[in-house]
Amino acid sequence: MKIKCQKCGKEATLHVTEIVQGQKIEKHLCQHCANQEGITIQVQMPLAQVLEELLQTAAGRELANLRCDVCGINFLEFRQKGLLGCPNDYTVFEQALMPLLERAHEGASQHVGRVPGSAGETERRQNELLRLRSELKDAVASEQYERAVQIRDRIKELEVE
Repeated sequence: MKIKCQKCGKEATLHVTEIVQGQKIEKHLCQHCANQEGITIQVQMPLAQVLEELLQTAAGRELANLRCDVCGINFLEFRQKGLLGCPNDYTVFEQALMPLLERAHEGASQHVGRVPGSAGETERRQNELLRLRSELKDAVASEQYERAVQIRDRIKELEVE
């Protein structure tokens, strides 16, 4: 049985579960209604698929033979595990890693933040609310009540905006 969107009744394609002040809140929305609420999903190509495409090129075949002289990992091992062995691997595998890093950081070769630059203000606000709710939970758990009050007030400000 297909679940219907809680707003318009169409088939729900997005299912969100959120815990707010100990209450479990489930939302079932179609893509259109999710967008109206500022909830967006970005589908990115899995790392394994990107690496597989890279290895199909001549440069990729050359990379397959590279090995780090510090930790001993080769590019095929990195591809299989998805993890580098040491900081020197960034230099050894730079030719392959730069396009991956630039794709992950929207053209930049350095980290540019948690929220993509193309994200709208609504998405940024939603992400900030999620982060603050997590901080609030941690503050209450560690009995930092003054900090919890400040976080709660900031959450209320963002919810009004």
